Amino acid sequence: MTVFIEIVGWLGAILVLCAYILVSTGRLSGDSALFQSMNALGATFFVWNTWWHGAIPSMVLNIIWGAIGFVALWRIWRRRTAQG
Repeated sequence: MTVFIEIVGWLGAILVLCAYILVSTGRLSGDSALFQSMNALGATFFVWNTWWHGAIPSMVLNIIWGAIGFVALWRIWRRRTAQG
């Protein structure tokens, strides 16, 4: 189980880092569904990893980070369905 949790943590780190790189280099927009998905999923993976390791402050930060991403995705979806 420990190896699985570590893999999940690393996948979360890769997702968040790649999202940041893509936005910083102008390849993605900060309000794109892909950017928000990468952040929300990456944060969710971090929550699992930090909970396992007992890193509560980091876990709380990532719960908030993920919630922001999921709310942004919901708003993007709502805007798209209202348009068409």
